[in-house]
Amino acid sequence: MIREELRRLFTWEERHRRLAARLIIAFVMTLVVLAAGSVLIWIFESGKKGGEIHGFGDAVFFTAVQLLTVSSSITNPVTAAGKVVDVALEVWAIFVVTAIAGSFASFF
Repeated sequence: MIREELRRLFTWEERHRRLAARLIIAFVMTLVVLAAGSVLIWIFESGKKGGEIHGFGDAVFFTAVQLLTVSSSITNPVTAAGKVVDVALEVWAIFVVTAIAGSFASFF
């Protein structure tokens, strides 16, 4: 019985390939969203009065933190366009987290 369970654990089946594909797709698409969001935040927020985005590095940090659904020490965007991008980033993060959770649920 233990031997059979160990064999199942280390056997690469179709469901493993499906889960790996879904995780890779989510990761690659999130990298694309990270790049696009960073550029947009940098364009809309860099150097604005009251904002804390002073360079591209700050924009990448802010975007990455929003995609990880963790609050950062950088204040929220100050421009309307920056706020729209921020909401889109948060929606993407929620979508990816739920999609990955669903992928794991269907795996098991």
